Amino acid sequence: MNQIARSERATLKRRAFSWVWRFAVLAIILGLISTIIFRATVIDVFHIDSNSMESTLNPGQSIAVDRRAYQDESPQRGDVIVFDGRGSFLPYARASFADDVLGALSLTGTGNKYVKRVIGVGGDTVECKGSNCQVTVNGQKIDEPYIFAGDAPSEQEFTVQVPEGRLWVMGDHRSTSKDSRSLLGASGGGMISVDRVTGKATSIIWPLDQRAEIR
Repeated sequence: MNQIARSERATLKRRAFSWVWRFAVLAIILGLISTIIFRATVIDVFHIDSNSMESTLNPGQSIAVDRRAYQDESPQRGDVIVFDGRGSFLPYARASFADDVLGALSLTGTGNKYVKRVIGVGGDTVECKGSNCQVTVNGQKIDEPYIFAGDAPSEQEFTVQVPEGRLWVMGDHRSTSKDSRSLLGASGGGMISVDRVTGKATSIIWPLDQRAEIR
């Protein structure tokens, strides 16, 4: 009888352990799914690995990207955005439906993603004329306190008219940034389609001692 009782207790322990293990696995899976959905629909995270947005954003930092920011409105001048560069910064790369879905769920890398500042929106004329020119939008000089210290607003002259549904973007570290200015002769002229914008960069979240709102 004692041997039977011990066998039954051992069986109960194995069953209990099996249920605990299954519950832990289920909890992990549900947690991962919840994280993916949250990043795909609410707040995503983007890692800064270039110096094109210094000193607003610096290499090694991670930023929060609000995916809901442009549900009801388009990006505005001065916004810092994260976008998919295929078809603009990567003029000959085309995203498939599967790529778009995986990207929306944050299941692909960030090799096609860029972070820049919106300077011109659809209908704007953006210009910079002369050496160390001042950038103007629709004939009005714009105040750019975010430009990297010592940089000119642009060392490259340009005059562009931004089509509706497109954006002219530039990095804050103008002397090193590869942005819309670099693609004037490419397909799309370096203009970003509003449809390819992932969201608005709202804050620096890492490192913790550098946490701040993005302006």
